[in-house]
Amino acid sequence: MIVTIDGPAGAGKSTVARLLAERLDFEILDTGAMYRAVTWAALEKNLDPTNASDVAALAESLDLLLNNNRVIVNGQDVTREIREPRVTDNVSAVADHPAVRRKMVETQQMIARSGDYVCEGRDQGTIAFPDAEVKIFLTASVARRSRRRWQELCDAGFPVALEEIEQQHTERDRRDELRPVGGLRRAADAIELDTDQMSIGQVVDALEKIVRQRQARSQDE
Repeated sequence: MIVTIDGPAGAGKSTVARLLAERLDFEILDTGAMYRAVTWAALEKNLDPTNASDVAALAESLDLLLNNNRVIVNGQDVTREIREPRVTDNVSAVADHPAVRRKMVETQQMIARSGDYVCEGRDQGTIAFPDAEVKIFLTASVARRSRRRWQELCDAGFPVALEEIEQQHTERDRRDELRPVGGLRRAADAIELDTDQMSIGQVVDALEKIVRQRQARSQDE
C-alpha cells in the first residue's frame, strides 16, 4: 500500500509521515530530503543551483540512499547538513529543474515498488503516485508553519529570526503553487487535514484512522 502525504513547506509532513509509518509498520520515503541532498551536493561542488544542465547531470551521478531516517550521499551521512539554511535557501531552485524532478520521481517510484510506504512531499499524490490507495493533503497557516520551522532551526543550532521564516514561507508558498513542474496542489481524491489546532499526536491519530479504514475496506472488497 502507498500512502501519500503532500502539503506546503513546514506543515509537519516529515514528522507526521515518520510517526505514521512507525504506527503502520510501513517504510518512509522523505522526498524532500532527496531534493535537499541534490542541493547540498551541488553547493559542495560550487555549482550554480539555477544551472539546470549541471545540476541535472549531478543528480544522475549521485549515489543517494535513504535508510532508517538517514540520508547518505556517495557514502557520506548528510542527514544534518541537508537541513542547513544554505540548503533551504537553494532547494527550490534545484527542485524546479524538470530533469531533476524526473530523476527523483523515477527513483521514488522504484523505491516504493518494494513494499508498503508512506511517501511525503509536494507532488506524491499528483505526479509520483497518482494511483496511491490513500492520499493526504496536510496544511496549516503560515504563522503556525513558520513557528514550527523556527523552533526546528533553533533546536538544530541554526538561530534565525521568526519574521524571516514567515517571509520565506509566504514566498515559497507562492512559488510552489506557480511551479510548472511538480507544483503544489491537492489531488482531487486527497483528504485535506488542517493541523493548526492539532498536536502532532492528534494528526498521526487522525491519519492512522484514515489508513486503517481504507485497509479494512480493501479486505472486504
